[in-house]
Amino acid sequence: MPTKPVVRTAALRKPPVADDAMWPRVTREVADDLAADAIARDRAGKPPYDEVARLREAGLPALLTPPAPLGRAGTAPDGVGDGGADWRTATAVIREISAADGSIGELIARHYVLSWSSRFFGTSDGTAGHEDPAVADGLLLGGGTDLPDQESGPGLTLSPDGSGHLLNGRRTVPAGVTVADRLVVGATATHTGELLIALVNPAHPGVLASTDNDRLGQRLTGAGSVDFDNVPVDADHILGATPRDEHAVPAFTALAPLALRLVLSHVALGIAEGALAEARDVSRAVAPAPRSGAAGATTYAVRPSGDPYLLLAYGELATAAHTAAAVVERATDALEQGLVAGRDLGMDQRAEIAVLVAAAEAVTSRSAVDITTRILELTEAATSFDAGPALDRFWRNARALTAQSSPTHRLRDIGDHYLNGTHPPFTARS
Repeated sequence: MPTKPVVRTAALRKPPVADDAMWPRVTREVADDLAADAIARDRAGKPPYDEVARLREAGLPALLTPPAPLGRAGTAPDGVGDGGADWRTATAVIREISAADGSIGELIARHYVLSWSSRFFGTSDGTAGHEDPAVADGLLLGGGTDLPDQESGPGLTLSPDGSGHLLNGRRTVPAGVTVADRLVVGATATHTGELLIALVNPAHPGVLASTDNDRLGQRLTGAGSVDFDNVPVDADHILGATPRDEHAVPAFTALAPLALRLVLSHVALGIAEGALAEARDVSRAVAPAPRSGAAGATTYAVRPSGDPYLLLAYGELATAAHTAAAVVERATDALEQGLVAGRDLGMDQRAEIAVLVAAAEAVTSRSAVDITTRILELTEAATSFDAGPALDRFWRNARALTAQSSPTHRLRDIGDHYLNGTHPPFTARS
């Protein structure tokens, strides 16, 4: 049955003063805290109230707040230092949190992209920063700005009502449905056909949420569905708009789905790196059974990590992780350059970013599934049916995350661009 979501899980904190050296330390502390009880929390599969409280306590939801969204240090009007950091810092946070807990990594990743909704979809320069106060206050955002597939129905609609709108319909929310302070959703304007981006308070009685915690993987993202029944949306809570015709979408606005796809690639990479690190600890501690007749058997039987077959396997997996990281980092650099360009971003530059993001998706999705699968073959007591390390949770998380997009489609776009110079299509979908 639909339930009312809890919209506040911890006291909000003013964003800390920006410090480039601070965020890695803060993130490492949060990641270590999440890793300590990751197995128990994954088994419980409960809504991530406590996990979100940990993120808030560390100030991570406010990481990308203005006036320094691209890493340009600044000062707020009251003279207090701002908490803004650049996207590279944000992706580093996502990746490290994901290595400890892929679900929470996805939750914060989607929040970061949604926090830029007014920049992507608004009419101002993308570097100016005119966010709703909810973003500056560090509220956690959930929802999604993409349009539903035609087969799934009309999705959400916004009808004119006085100076504002009424929101109606139902949509699936991939993260934050139970814990978000605000929902950012894309809805079709009934009078214009445009996709309007609206900020909604889930505490309104017309908002009913249904959770979906019994999933194969990514069980702690707070996924589910939300019904909206005549929920009022003030005019100043319409963050922007984009036309349904993908050919009319501005190049900078078209970065929104690319940003989401890229941060989810960082989540996948983080899951793979976390799985590999934990498997390494297991393999170092547990001696494999010597292979009869194999050269050096007596040596690696004494030294657990000396099995030449094990070394070969880990060499292959570590190389796959390094390769994926290099591709993702290149795409991250390109996206950040596009964000700096703002409304001056050209179609050709956007196309190059789209190709690099597609490559990052294709490589990380395959690497994450391959790495998390093979570590189960390399380690003992890898499943969660006993008191073992429960490495199967990484495989389940990788499978659930990468199932959201098809590497085949991304590779086709890359091939078409490389062979024919065709630009990947503008689209409001991720």
